[in-house]
Amino acid sequence: MKQICDGIYAVGALNPAMRVFDIVMTTDYGTSYNSYLVKGQQKTALIDVCHKSFFEPYLQNIREVCDPKSIDYIVLNHNEPDHTGALAELLPELGDVTIYTSQAGSIYIKAITNRQDLNLHVVKDGETLDLGGKTLKFISAPFLHWPDSIFTYLPEDKVVFTCDFLGAHYAEPYTFDYNMAYPEKYGKALHSYYDAIFGPFRKYVQAGLQKLDALSFDMVLPSHGPVLTTGTMLETAIARYRGWSAPVQREEKLAVVFYTSAYGNTKRLAVEVMDGIRESGKQVEVRLCDIIEHPMAELRQLLNECDAFAIGTPTINRDAVPPVWELLAGMDAVNSAKRPCAVFGSFGWSGEGTGNVAARLQSLKCALVDEPLRATFVPTREDLQRARELGARLAEQL
Repeated sequence: MKQICDGIYAVGALNPAMRVFDIVMTTDYGTSYNSYLVKGQQKTALIDVCHKSFFEPYLQNIREVCDPKSIDYIVLNHNEPDHTGALAELLPELGDVTIYTSQAGSIYIKAITNRQDLNLHVVKDGETLDLGGKTLKFISAPFLHWPDSIFTYLPEDKVVFTCDFLGAHYAEPYTFDYNMAYPEKYGKALHSYYDAIFGPFRKYVQAGLQKLDALSFDMVLPSHGPVLTTGTMLETAIARYRGWSAPVQREEKLAVVFYTSAYGNTKRLAVEVMDGIRESGKQVEVRLCDIIEHPMAELRQLLNECDAFAIGTPTINRDAVPPVWELLAGMDAVNSAKRPCAVFGSFGWSGEGTGNVAARLQSLKCALVDEPLRATFVPTREDLQRARELGARLAEQL
């Protein structure tokens, strides 16, 4: 437990040993599951809860501040289980408590707790809750990063509870950013957290920042990482979010031809696809990328930012090769719909690789410009011409 300011306490838990979050995100510096108690003159509110694995120390932290039965309200800014997993065990320790959450959150939390009898209050954007000398104002913040997300603003103390927004998987035994021992490592954690959690929701990040711009606050209390304060990391974190979410400005459309090639045959097709795009007459910037020769993080960023793309893969053991699947695993499934794409590749025994990749892209609602182009072993002159024509058709979709 740590006091943030008069009447506000951090009661969450640290998990410094965690190295993978939500299966796909590495967490080199652990994380924290932040939860906050706000004590007004008449009422007490708990802002977000905790991961169920840390229920016992979490409950003890609450007891250091107040009798759990004296809590009147629970505010759930976002209902993912790392913020609500301990709620089912916590509820028997509480009295007659009302849970404040968004409309979407009211649906999710019933499934998370497996309870249909929760005393729920669905908040409206701009609605307030008076605790006595402390007012909680609820601000709709959808897709930051779930449909249920909200911010909670406490104007009297100039603090905003933002849940995942402006958070980081970073666990030092210090609550405030000004006590941070390794700010450079925190900066890396902030960036990787943004990429994994908010990268697909850039326009919503911009909207969230605009909502924060309309508020007067000195501290952000996120649900992961340190409390951010004015003059330390608060302005930096906001500026970085603003920069990372800014639309990419280009004079020309960007098309990228990704490929990997065992014996150079798929590469020959890739070059022809690239040339077909260049010779289309469209004002298009074209890049050719051998997947195994570039850092995967850079390729994934390029894949998610380009206006059109082509994927070239050989077939090995009746499938596309692992580097291609690794690239596609980082594809932004939220914003990929209707993006023009093409698939090509050389094969020997069978040739299922291109079809499997095409099926994956179709499942993401991408716009395939044609059936996958396949060449058996060494591409013929006709195969190379077909690849060039495929590139031209891809360019025509831009």
